[in-house]
Amino acid sequence: MKFNQFLKDKRVILLIVLVIGSIAAISMLGIEQGLDLKGGSVIQIQLEKPVDTATMNTVTAVLDKRLNIFGVKDVKVYPSGNQNVIVEIAGVQPDDVTKIVGTNGKFEATINNKTALVGSDITNVQPYEVTGNQWRVPFTVSLEGAQRFADVAKGQGGVPVKMYLDDQLITSPELAPGLANGQPSTTVEISGAEQTKEEAVKEAKSIQTLLQSGALPVKVKIVGVSSVSADLGDQFIQGALIAGLLALLVISGVIILKYRQIVLVIPILVTSIAELILILGTAAVINWNIDLAAIAGIIAAIGTGVDDQIIITDEVLKGFKDKKRISGVRAQIKKAFFVIFAAAGTLIAAMLPLAYIGFSRGATGIGALSGFAFTTVIGVLVGIFITRPVYAKFIEMVLDNR
Repeated sequence: MKFNQFLKDKRVILLIVLVIGSIAAISMLGIEQGLDLKGGSVIQIQLEKPVDTATMNTVTAVLDKRLNIFGVKDVKVYPSGNQNVIVEIAGVQPDDVTKIVGTNGKFEATINNKTALVGSDITNVQPYEVTGNQWRVPFTVSLEGAQRFADVAKGQGGVPVKMYLDDQLITSPELAPGLANGQPSTTVEISGAEQTKEEAVKEAKSIQTLLQSGALPVKVKIVGVSSVSADLGDQFIQGALIAGLLALLVISGVIILKYRQIVLVIPILVTSIAELILILGTAAVINWNIDLAAIAGIIAAIGTGVDDQIIITDEVLKGFKDKKRISGVRAQIKKAFFVIFAAAGTLIAAMLPLAYIGFSRGATGIGALSGFAFTTVIGVLVGIFITRPVYAKFIEMVLDNR
């Protein structure tokens, strides 16, 4: 088989296109790093009492919505038992979000100790506005809420409207005479002032987020906060790169000792690098976080790939000992791929339960298993359908031209 014929093979062309596309995806989209690589915070929240699954789902959904509204991009919110919630936030320090995740978010506005508005009356929250150290968060309420407010406010011009968030007074502006005439208005706002503009922005953003996400169904409190240093993540990455390089060197040495041919080292290493690029490219496209568990999965997938390539090489060598050479080679390759597909099926079957448990339960420690399982499965699928067939073609060409 000539090299030109090898390059014209459809699977070879597909591999080249996918590798180039993966490199482009990694360059343009980047690779999302998990908490243990990027640094960030782990916040443990305790509910006031054990709750059922439906209530826990509501709690995690509200907290996730709050953090997304607040602008946190890389966040995981999952239950731990029936009374605790774990919040993992990459690239963000805990001081920036503890108010967001540690408060119930119950809103109430009163006039002369009479409830005029509650959180369920809010229909839409407008973007906050900051001027100097002054801030305001405008929002609209339902017609029912507006009518209740008008009824309570009627004839109360100049009286303060006390607005509470989790029973804490946030602001108490005087009721404008125009709002005390008994005519309902669906436009309301919360305003205040802080020491600096930065504090005003932070406060306005927090209140806007809490109003938008609504109240939690149960009271919560933060019982634990820990931070992961980004420097530690850099050390993990460096360690992984060094381990990968050493692994390649060891694999090269083993292959040379086994086959006594340096030429066989190159295709195995090139195939492994191609698999790594394809896995990372897939992660970049689907925005999958790469953490330590995912790195372990990648190493496992590539290690499995090296095993498969050695199986293919052994079978191709056996095929060339056959008098019919090409027909013998192809027969042996079929045998090799039978073993490879059987092993891949077994591995994927073993990984799927781990992925399911990690995604569905998300308990501490278990959630990391989904990253390991997912990257392992992706790596195996990339190998058996793309890189292994191309490697078989390449090794057949190399040995046929000797």
